Amino acid sequence: MAYSVRHITKFGYEPAVRESVMEVRMQPRTDARQRCMTFSLGVLPQATVMVYRDFFGNAVHHFDIPGRTNLIEVDAQAIVDVLPPGEAVPVTTWDDLDAQVSKGDFWEMLLPSHFASPTDLLEKLSAELRVERRGTPYELLADLNSALYDAFDYVPNSTEVHSPIDESLETRQGVCQDFAHIMITLVRQLRIPCRYVSGYLFHQDEDANKDRSPAGATHAWIEAYLGETGWVAFDPTNNLLGGERHIRVALGRDYSDVPPTRGVFKGEPENELSVLVTVSSVDTPEPEELPPATVIRMKQFGPADHTEYDQQQQQQQQQQQQQ
Repeated sequence: MAYSVRHITKFGYEPAVRESVMEVRMQPRTDARQRCMTFSLGVLPQATVMVYRDFFGNAVHHFDIPGRTNLIEVDAQAIVDVLPPGEAVPVTTWDDLDAQVSKGDFWEMLLPSHFASPTDLLEKLSAELRVERRGTPYELLADLNSALYDAFDYVPNSTEVHSPIDESLETRQGVCQDFAHIMITLVRQLRIPCRYVSGYLFHQDEDANKDRSPAGATHAWIEAYLGETGWVAFDPTNNLLGGERHIRVALGRDYSDVPPTRGVFKGEPENELSVLVTVSSVDTPEPEELPPATVIRMKQFGPADHTEYDQQQQQQQQQQQQQ
């Protein structure tokens, strides 16, 4: 199925900032499961946009705005075609999986990472959910996907940008980033390579009352390596297997590898951030007017004149409020 995706981010500053440098991960991936047919990135004020591939193969656009500005706008638009997943259920055994993993280079997706590291609370959850090698790897992962959905409530604003998994483990609530990090940490302890996926989820009318993650925001889920089957996607936020509605943008060990925007500037302004995400079928007529963006206002912060602010934090705070 082909989708039209638009992701608009606006950073407002008062007073103006200078020497802003930003990198953006918003271009959908092209691989065996999906094809990014067109992509454009508009930046205001106008800037020369460069692009490279990071260690994980994600497209990273970057630019700098040396002069003073009160507003930076990033407008990403894409047409992406997503294939439905195969219907065959993976039948890889634990022995087969161990043999396949031993032949490959999966260390980054097996070791603890910044947001996906074991804790005492995680060990208690692991024992509670019987996260141990049983059945087949696929059967265990499907059970864990459902168990996390049932064990945790989806509550917008319940965590912040750099919240450790223990905050969600203590309250048994969180947003899609928390669900993904908790599942990744549990799965890696079983010696199954597991990675974080950022992207978008297309919401059909019939799914409106089933999906916990809302439309108008980015989304996150996980992929686990199951030997000859390859990487299989699981969405614990919505108790879904990755499918035709999941649009993949970036892959990494956890969120810290894949923020939609990350950057620094000089200055000590008050900040206003607005984010708007729309995902529609290419067969659906374009709306005459875009829905309103959600706005966050942030107070002045930091020491005078040489504040470096991580715009990744602003972006994630916005998305957590919507997710």
